Amino acid sequence: MSGRGWGTRILKLVTLLGFVYLFVPIVMIGAFSFNHVGEHGNNIGWKGFTLDNWGRAFKGSQFTSAMWQSLKVAAVACTLATILGSLVAVALSRYRMRGGAFINMMLVLPLTTPEIVMGASLFTLFFKPTPLFGNFNWHLGTTTVVIAHTMFCLSFVALTVKARLRGLDWTLEDAAADLGSTPLRTFRKITLPMISPGIAAAFLLSVALSIDDYIITSFVAGDAMTKTFPRAVFDTAKRRVEPQIHVIATMVMTLAIVIIVTGTVLGNRRRAKLG
Repeated sequence: MSGRGWGTRILKLVTLLGFVYLFVPIVMIGAFSFNHVGEHGNNIGWKGFTLDNWGRAFKGSQFTSAMWQSLKVAAVACTLATILGSLVAVALSRYRMRGGAFINMMLVLPLTTPEIVMGASLFTLFFKPTPLFGNFNWHLGTTTVVIAHTMFCLSFVALTVKARLRGLDWTLEDAAADLGSTPLRTFRKITLPMISPGIAAAFLLSVALSIDDYIITSFVAGDAMTKTFPRAVFDTAKRRVEPQIHVIATMVMTLAIVIIVTGTVLGNRRRAKLG
């Protein structure tokens, strides 16, 4: 067999091993959501199959309120981040401005800064006096968590929408203006529909990041009353791993898969119609 044939086989094997490495933990989460450990058992070893965990997933579980808190924070923070980030992306892509390169660098900075550094910085800003901004002395809670999540999600949204705007035909806006359309109407009727897939993708990405975040949230959440799902999982796992963790995680994972598959199918159908 030629060297090229062996190279192709090795590449396929490495790719397969990479996918196994990525998806085995996800499969284990789904499997252990059916593990029979009882109401107060430790879900760390397989003890038998049961559907009871799914039947009491939301029955008096602290994880239900924690997930609801995460969803509320994500809904507000990601909506704000999507609006602001999309407008920033359009401004940077459509217009030439002084300091554009500096703004682009500042957008990338939150993505490259370690989360523990961002969390400590935000805690200092909210709680302790600083030379530039004085003493905010805010009550750490849901408001500060929303502000923090909006801040780091904004960068992801702006860069995702910018990628969608790359290669966009801006002459369509000029043609609309020549036909008497106002800037707002042009944006609503032409620009927004063309970039809406990128905005939707950015919103879903920011929701996933917001729900997943633990480090920054731990710095700015304050007392235990503002407990998101990752904080609840981490705090409980110090004592035992409850099966509700795996059940709710499997629900979230299944919902994400459904959204991805649905979006892919609809996108393929749309491209087929246009083609």
